[in-house]
Formats: sequence, structure tokens, C-alpha cells
Amino acid sequence: MISWNDFEKIEIRAGTIVSVDDFPGAKKPAYQLTIDFGEFGIKKSSAQITTYYSKEDLIGKQIVAVVNFPVKQIANFFSECLVLGAIDKDGNVILLQTERNVENGLRIS
Repeated sequence: MISWNDFEKIEIRAGTIVSVDDFPGAKKPAYQLTIDFGEFGIKKSSAQITTYYSKEDLIGKQIVAVVNFPVKQIANFFSECLVLGAIDKDGNVILLQTERNVENGLRIS
């Protein structure tokens, strides 16, 4: 169990994907995402979401991510946030999204 104070430390925010690139250096199939979090800036993330999403489908899609983890190096890429999703029985990720578009950077609680 974590405390409420622990949960409050996690910065989960809405952002919009502005660009998507293939990530050939990843161990598992993944994309390199560039995400606009409004006043919290533009952040990059690696996401293993190639099963259900094409690069074209992702542009302009609003997602939910943790934005206050330390930067993590994955191969030659530096991931600055963690895009959130549900993992199906086969291990594939389905992105979490807000029910309607919201302002980029809006905090999720």
C-alpha cells in the first residue's frame, strides 16, 4: 500500500502526441513519441504501442502520462515521461485517454 501523500507526488498529466518515429534500437517494437504537455513543455517517450496503433493514428491523439519520473535511457533514446496504458492478456498496451479533449498539461487525479 502507498499513502495518499505518496500518490500526490505522482504528476499524471494530459498531453497531445505531436510526432511519432520508429524506434529500431528498442528490444521490443516501439515508437519514439514527442508529446506536448502545454505549460509543462514538450517531452519525449518510448512506447511499446505498435500492435494497436499506427504512427498516423497517433498524431494529434491526447494521452495520459507520468511526467515527473527521472529521464530513462532506452538504447540511444532518452525517455522523459511514461505514457500510461492498460495491458491486455497478450501483453499489448491500450493507451489511457481522457473521455474528451482537455487542455494539454491538465493534471489527472
